[in-house]
Amino acid sequence: MSLFKSSVPYVEPRDDITLPQLVFSETFQHPTKPAEYGNYPCFIEEDTGRKVYLAEINHRADALARAFSSLYNILSLYSPNHVDYLALTCATQKLGGIVAALSASLTADEVAYQLTVARPSLLVAHLETLPAALEAAKAVNLPASRIVVLDGHKSKTKLPYKSVEDLINEKTLPPYKEFTFSKPGEARTKIAFLCFSSGTTGKPKASPNVSLSFVGDLTGLFLDQAVAISHYNVISDVIQFAAFDQGRRLRPGNIASGVLPFSHIYGLVVNIHIMIYLAMSVVVSAKFNYERFLQSIDQYGITHLLIVPPQAVLLVKHPLTKKFKLSSIRMIIAAAAPLSAELTMQLVETFPDAAIGQGYGMTETAAAVAVYPPWQKVGTPGSAGQLLPGTVAKVVKADGSLARINEPGELLVMGPQVTLGYYQNEQATKEAFVDGWLRTGDEVLFKENGDMFVTDRIKELIKVKGNQVAPSELEGHLLDHPDVADVAVIGIPDDFAGEVPLAFVVLKPTTAAEVAKNPALAEEVKTRLQKHVSATKTKYKWLTGGVDFIDAIPKNPSGKILRRVLKEKAKSLRPPAQQSKAKL
Repeated sequence: MSLFKSSVPYVEPRDDITLPQLVFSETFQHPTKPAEYGNYPCFIEEDTGRKVYLAEINHRADALARAFSSLYNILSLYSPNHVDYLALTCATQKLGGIVAALSASLTADEVAYQLTVARPSLLVAHLETLPAALEAAKAVNLPASRIVVLDGHKSKTKLPYKSVEDLINEKTLPPYKEFTFSKPGEARTKIAFLCFSSGTTGKPKASPNVSLSFVGDLTGLFLDQAVAISHYNVISDVIQFAAFDQGRRLRPGNIASGVLPFSHIYGLVVNIHIMIYLAMSVVVSAKFNYERFLQSIDQYGITHLLIVPPQAVLLVKHPLTKKFKLSSIRMIIAAAAPLSAELTMQLVETFPDAAIGQGYGMTETAAAVAVYPPWQKVGTPGSAGQLLPGTVAKVVKADGSLARINEPGELLVMGPQVTLGYYQNEQATKEAFVDGWLRTGDEVLFKENGDMFVTDRIKELIKVKGNQVAPSELEGHLLDHPDVADVAVIGIPDDFAGEVPLAFVVLKPTTAAEVAKNPALAEEVKTRLQKHVSATKTKYKWLTGGVDFIDAIPKNPSGKILRRVLKEKAKSLRPPAQQSKAKL
């Protein structure tokens, strides 16, 4: 067998409806759609217990669409998880607009860069992210009149910006005409979301300070690419997930955790759209706090945990876990980074009554490609799951031939959830999307029963708590430092984060001479370099793995860094017992 497919039948969804129509329309029918749709709260606000039902979300989305109708075609949403997240995205899409989802953890420089890529005409920032949003908006010349504040009505001081609540309560706005498709197939190409993922090129040394009116393509200069995700991509992944589950584990009235960042594709598609489509409730956590997370499981009777591996580590190792009942948990899904066989079995020991396993996907596939099947109580330990219906995969070996069962190679996937490519970056799109196939950059192998195992990462990305970190971004930044002559960044294993970045640095001759004379200076220089990164990069990009000095960076004749050599060197420098371990 050279092509791998799901064993579950799949009926493609309509390609002439929008995401808001999927979410709100009672006329849209599909065999997997439950009759109870709309009878359960969609969201439960963790801190207050407030329940938000589908009708209220639709009302708020309509009010926001009226307010936004003359303002924009692209909205950048820079907020932690919030019960209004879906209302804001649907309001945008009801107008035919695009939502650029920005992580709330980004620094002002990083937000400014992502604004230059998306070029929004409106920026919605949460009250907590407002300072960084204002700094970023100023850097790209986005006027204050185009900034709206989520939870702005809760500010202790009067803000000179409209709040989301102000817009919803505005009574004098005229009606708007909801955007719909006029013919079949249009949902396949109409962009609904821009979600950022690491691309193939390095970020420039200078921080972006470019007007949104700048004419030309900036994305080729930067590392983080905006993935263009169509309405049909998200709708397909929702229907594929529902068809695969067949109502066995994901049922109306179930209650899911909502700690995954909604700006991340896993949170956006699985934790919001799939859960809401299946009439499940989501307990929305603005920030992840482990003790509060455990309290919420007991308080709200959470049945389904959608988590990443670092949270799985907490569940099995943190002493707080034993202080709570956690008896409501019936299912645990871990994704965004590999979950080891050992950690899977530790979860099984901790939660013996729960179904436990993992899934596999990426931003470029609008979330899920594979999930552990509902006919397995526990997914095969170490397996990333089995292909969703409608997904076709092939595994390409190093010699270009197609792998068979038990043969490793690069995973290429094809399916309705495979996205349109990288927004306004034709070159990066051509490199990753080839003749309808997405090159994932992951080495995998398939077993006879359909289980897929991720065996290695061919691409150079480092996965920190499920977040992608591109070595070239950190390398470019470190090369700006006056002490650095050359540098290479790799990922090293970490029990909590999966991987963390480690920098191998070649010091400039003057600094190297000073360090040679005074070994105590070495730690001071390492600290300077770590602070150089932490001062401008979001936390998961910090050099948590440390800094090591090296005489020369190993490279091949064409100048490519030999990262495998450095990984072997890191193993000798840091035996497993001494590797970095994030604090619980």
